[in-house]
Amino acid sequence: MKILLDTHIALWAMTDTAKLSEEVIHMLESGKNEVYYSIASVWEIAIKHKIRPEQMPISEEEFVRLCEKTGFTQLSIEPEHIFLLKTLNRPAEAPKHNDPFDRILLAQAKYEKLSLITHDSLILYYGEECIMSV
Repeated sequence: MKILLDTHIALWAMTDTAKLSEEVIHMLESGKNEVYYSIASVWEIAIKHKIRPEQMPISEEEFVRLCEKTGFTQLSIEPEHIFLLKTLNRPAEAPKHNDPFDRILLAQAKYEKLSLITHDSLILYYGEECIMSV
């Protein structure tokens, strides 16, 4: 299985595995799975670390080092990922979702045929098959 990690899932995988389910830990540890982190997560962490370092104590550089040390593969943002954003739809009655990082992660997963592992319940409203909620 090819897996793309939502930013928080990637952070927890490297720093606080107690927040992950046994199922996710097994998927991450299985040699059969390819695990990716997105450059969008690096960008998100850089912004959040600069604005509120007490809430995001890890820097973008440290995040990349930990991802590489853990064996995660970096996924760049390609134009095709951005073009796919327009295909992501949510029901009108769904709660607002104002997170552009989540949307690009979802578009990347959809385009690259990856399973996006997330804990964010708002992503589920997109109804995409590539979403794995944990």
